[in-house]
Amino acid sequence: MTCEGDNNTKDDAANNHDQDQNVPRLLRRYDSLDIESNDVHGHHQGHHNQDASWRTTLHLAFMSVGVVYGDIGTSPLYVYASTFPNGIKDKEDIIGVLSLIYYTLTLLPLVKYVFIVLRANDNGNGGIFALYSLVCRSAKVSLLPSQQVEDQEVSNYKLELPTGVSTKVKSALESSEFAKFLLLVVTMLGTSLVIGDGILTPSISVLSAVSGIKAATPAMTEERVVWISVIILFLLFSVQRFGTDKVGCTFAPIILVWFFINSTIGIFNFIKHDKSVIKAVNPAYIVDYFKRNGKEAWISLGGVVLCITGTEALFADLAHFTVRSIQISMSCIVYPTVIFAYTGQSAYLRHHPDHVSDTFFKAIPGPVYWPVFVVAVLAAIIASQAMISGTFSIIQQSLSLGCFPRVKVVHTSTKYQGQVYIPELNYFLMAASICVTLAFRTTERIGNAYGIAVVFAEFLTSSFVVLIMILLWKINIVFVLSYVVIIMTVELTYLSSVLYKFTKGGYLPLAFASFLMMMMFVWNDVYRRKYYYEMARKLSPEKVKEMVSQSNVHRIPGIAIFYSELVHGVPPIFEHYLVNVPALHNIVIFVSFKSLPIGKVPPEERFLFRRALPRELYVFRCIVRYGYTDARNKQESFEGLMLDRLKEYVKEEIWSGGHDQGEAAAGRNKEEVIDQDIGAVDRAARAGVVHLMGQSDVIACQGAGIAKRIMINNVYCFLKRNLRQHHNVFDMPLKRSLKVVLTYEI
Repeated sequence: MTCEGDNNTKDDAANNHDQDQNVPRLLRRYDSLDIESNDVHGHHQGHHNQDASWRTTLHLAFMSVGVVYGDIGTSPLYVYASTFPNGIKDKEDIIGVLSLIYYTLTLLPLVKYVFIVLRANDNGNGGIFALYSLVCRSAKVSLLPSQQVEDQEVSNYKLELPTGVSTKVKSALESSEFAKFLLLVVTMLGTSLVIGDGILTPSISVLSAVSGIKAATPAMTEERVVWISVIILFLLFSVQRFGTDKVGCTFAPIILVWFFINSTIGIFNFIKHDKSVIKAVNPAYIVDYFKRNGKEAWISLGGVVLCITGTEALFADLAHFTVRSIQISMSCIVYPTVIFAYTGQSAYLRHHPDHVSDTFFKAIPGPVYWPVFVVAVLAAIIASQAMISGTFSIIQQSLSLGCFPRVKVVHTSTKYQGQVYIPELNYFLMAASICVTLAFRTTERIGNAYGIAVVFAEFLTSSFVVLIMILLWKINIVFVLSYVVIIMTVELTYLSSVLYKFTKGGYLPLAFASFLMMMMFVWNDVYRRKYYYEMARKLSPEKVKEMVSQSNVHRIPGIAIFYSELVHGVPPIFEHYLVNVPALHNIVIFVSFKSLPIGKVPPEERFLFRRALPRELYVFRCIVRYGYTDARNKQESFEGLMLDRLKEYVKEEIWSGGHDQGEAAAGRNKEEVIDQDIGAVDRAARAGVVHLMGQSDVIACQGAGIAKRIMINNVYCFLKRNLRQHHNVFDMPLKRSLKVVLTYEI
């Protein structure tokens, strides 16, 4: 099997027959599919962000301010209120908490994410599934059943082989089925927590900003604040369909103004009220804070950790931007302005400790109160954008790797291919955020739930980063241990604190995560069961030849494209079709879509073909490979592109010596055989192309336990009935599509 992407090589071969015969290219055959050759010239450069110019980088840095940092930028609205729910007992506690905020912001968003985690990107893609992808390619731990030898031949699939300690860890992971299963479950849990974060972020951000009206007018009741927040949330999710590019460019100036106001008011309060709060840079005040307050100090960490809300979006939103752009915007804009904001609030609280429940709005100088309030509301609305965009990205990845039910993924930008919008998920997030706002009603109660989602997701990310440090980066074990001792110990401390508030609302993100994990696990588990069932019953090449050659099977003009999920052979549903409809088009192509654990597959390496023998049957198998950020519809005519690649494959196969010896003995040279085969494809295409959708439904087999019956017959079938069908996801032409259904008992 040779690659169909090197057009220059094929043209040269066609023009110089004798020279080509002197350098024969032998085919390697595998039962799964022929391996494409390694003669694709050039190396795929991966994501668009690797060669971005500085102008593009600065533009993306500007956009990232409006998309990524709204959440962490609006955390000063509620951090002190959540940290001191019962008021401030000792003014020195303000210094201790400010010191905690300083070092939390420095260690987690800045050091961990900006300078470490962003390096663990998968060709420019972030999120926990990108980390899982890197681990799966560094060690054979993937549970995806459609893996093939050919996958490793894709140019941007390969990674450096582990050595030393890395080899031992790799062997341990590969030899343990439990470790493989645990990695998948942890990935699903991390994804579920990020989605939960995407639900809670809009609720707490908008509600905290709108609550500022109560500080200006007593006529604004809690009930009115809640319903105003609900209206704003509805409008926020309604604009998501316009895409990250348009939303980011629209929102970025507002967030820049917000950061400027935050830092300016912070510096004003610092100078006016108490310059001595700067001593919080000394971590000794953290120790003193814990000595004075003991258990209460530990509980208050659940409020302090809210200063890093939205940090996971730095990584999850990476596909929308670039590593360099996020590093620039975080280091030069976000980090210093947020530090100024918290410092100014601390200085204000030293003189007005009784205002801790509404610190941000109370600390605003009177003349600028209403302008700041308007910007605060707008910034809070925008704050939700970070996790919403990150949620879209991470679900796209999980969908491609078979871990999420089929949904529509809309690519909203032709310039930045990582920017996506998922309608079903957007509606779910909107409904859930509105319900949370109506049910919890205050930022303090939502904050109790919010902290668990934030810290748990960050801890799981750290766990994968440690594996990548060992398997892929192969750095000194001392640095790995330093990361574990410093970063992960801090995260575990915060996690223990937020879990203490489980009964006060902390159960909510875990309930969301459990529901989503159940859905993802059921979908993935039944998908794998069905795949192995089909693979055990796939049709052999001899069986296909016998069926197609039967005298009662009539060949009719045209091309039949038969779709199935099985990439390792011809699915049994084809036999079901021929038994009931004994007619077959002149050319038959069995097509399987397949997702690889990489961000993008180069277009020239996307299609793999194999011809079933004998040649005159004109039966082909084709695997269409995508990465988890590749656009699959509306960007190009899939049907036309596949037929072009088929004709290229026919040329390469014949020039490589793939035509029969009988044809050579009859005096037919390669040019004649090529003309005949390509002519057959063209005539069949003019006669019409029919898309046959092979749909395999499943039910639990007789004698299955009650748990298995519920999982397959109820949960899985419900998800499949109520989500997108295959032709809706890939925009197949409905007027030329037929559905072939077969039910399996598994």
